[in-house]
Amino acid sequence: MSGLHALADCETEVVEQLVDVAAHRASQLGEDHRGTEVERAFAAHMNARLVRNAERYYRTMYRGGESSWNLRDRHMAETLAALAGHLGSRLGRTARIAVWAHNSHLGDARGTEMGEAGELNLGQLVRERYGDAALLLGFSTHHGSVLAASDWDAPAEVKQVRPGLPGSCETLFHDTGLPRLR
Repeated sequence: MSGLHALADCETEVVEQLVDVAAHRASQLGEDHRGTEVERAFAAHMNARLVRNAERYYRTMYRGGESSWNLRDRHMAETLAALAGHLGSRLGRTARIAVWAHNSHLGDARGTEMGEAGELNLGQLVRERYGDAALLLGFSTHHGSVLAASDWDAPAEVKQVRPGLPGSCETLFHDTGLPRLR
């Protein structure tokens, strides 16, 4: 069976499984939120979402259509929102969550060439959902090398990072001489 037929054949079952898991999770909400059954139900629900979203992601990669980048970052944003809701209900207050992601995911695509091309990213989605309650902190470097491709589907290559610009945070940190900031 070809990859496309396998993808088409499993879509209905994946969605049905997600509905079943969600219904089971809803029946658990009346229980004590510290109970292990609720935690297992939440984990099962999250895993079912992952399977559903992965199926859609790979189908998009094979067939084209909506950007697989957008699907991936929407999945990350949905996962973050679900986790925040779950933890918030357990804690009885708004959950505070730290997410470690690459700068290309944490920036705001609306102000980049990505956004102009119709792509979005996690940073944009988090800012749209949480506004000023969100604090996104990216990584930076003054110099060095990185393994990256010049374009989607292009081969990876080692590229030199341009040294930080005069007056930039990267140069200010580098010039302190402190090893942790260099």
